[in-house]
Amino acid sequence: MYGRDNAVLRYRLKKTVVLVGMMGSGKTAVGQALAKILGVPFLDSDNEIVKASNLTIAEVFERYGEPFFRDKETQVITRLLDERPGILSTGGGAFLSADNREVISRRGVAVWLRADVNLLWQRVRHKATRPLLRTPDPFATLKSLCEIREPYYAQAQLVADARADYAIEEMAANVIDVLRQRPDVLEVHE
Repeated sequence: MYGRDNAVLRYRLKKTVVLVGMMGSGKTAVGQALAKILGVPFLDSDNEIVKASNLTIAEVFERYGEPFFRDKETQVITRLLDERPGILSTGGGAFLSADNREVISRRGVAVWLRADVNLLWQRVRHKATRPLLRTPDPFATLKSLCEIREPYYAQAQLVADARADYAIEEMAANVIDVLRQRPDVLEVHE
C-alpha cells in the first residue's frame, strides 16, 4: 500500500481498532476501506447481533428492550475483541457504556470518527434506516444526540476528524495517520 509520499508501506495491526462515533460519521464505509488497506477483517457489532439473533436491531429493541440489546452488544464486542486484530465498527450508542469503553481500551483501541453535526446531517438526512431520527424535527434530534454522546466519544484513545471534502479512502488514510501515533497498535514498514 502506498503512503502519502507514495512510498510502499506494509502494515501489521497488533490490536483491534474499534471505530466509534455518531451515525453518519463513516464507521462502516471507512472501516471497510481501512480493513482493506491494512489487510485485516472488517467486523460490525450490529451485524453480528443480527446474525446471532436472526432479528433486525429494531426487532431486538422492540421484542426484548434496550437493556437486553445493550447486554448482547457488550457480549458481542467482547467476543470480537478476542479474535485476531481487525477493524470493528460499533453502533452509535455502544461507546456510551462504561463496560464497553473499558473492554475496548483494555483489548483494542477506540478511534472516534469525529464529524460536526452539519456534516452528519448531510449524510443521514435522506436515509430511512435511522430510526432515532424518525421525529418531528430530525435535525434537532441529531444535534441533541451529538450533545449527549460527544463527551463519551471524547474518551476514545484516538480521534480522526472527518471533513466534507474527504472521500472514503482519504478518511481511511487519515485514520491510518492517527494510528501511526500508536506503534503498539499499528506497525508500519517502509
